[in-house]
Amino acid sequence: MDLHRAFSLPDNPIVVFDGECVLCPGFFRFLMKHDTDQKFRFIIAQSDLGTQLYQALNLPTDDYETNLVLTRGQVFTHADAFAAAMRDLGWPWRIAAAILYAPRWLKTPLYLRVARNRYRIWGRHEHCMIPDANLRARFIEGGFERI
Repeated sequence: MDLHRAFSLPDNPIVVFDGECVLCPGFFRFLMKHDTDQKFRFIIAQSDLGTQLYQALNLPTDDYETNLVLTRGQVFTHADAFAAAMRDLGWPWRIAAAILYAPRWLKTPLYLRVARNRYRIWGRHEHCMIPDANLRARFIEGGFERI
């Protein structure tokens, strides 16, 4: 399913991340800092649009244990989502895209081990992050407002 078309999303690479996780917004901030071309757009998983995307992919919406990266007509989850974002970020971060070629039987269990323990290890925000006006402009409409 081409979610860019199905949800009338821009062609930019899109990152959908857990806004309550302490670790996931760190990934968002990293991308914001290093995305000098400002090509990435963002959606918080707990937003109305984020929830609809997870539902369209038959992913649970009670625990967002994977970020999503929508790019080049594909949807990436788990470790592949991280790798796809790094690939689109460009040099030198593109090197991390090598994760895409690691065997799924190895990378997915490792990713899930971290994802399923992320709140215990790093904690949980009581509320989703509130970006300033400059950051908020990088969010897709409907991708920030909470259900």
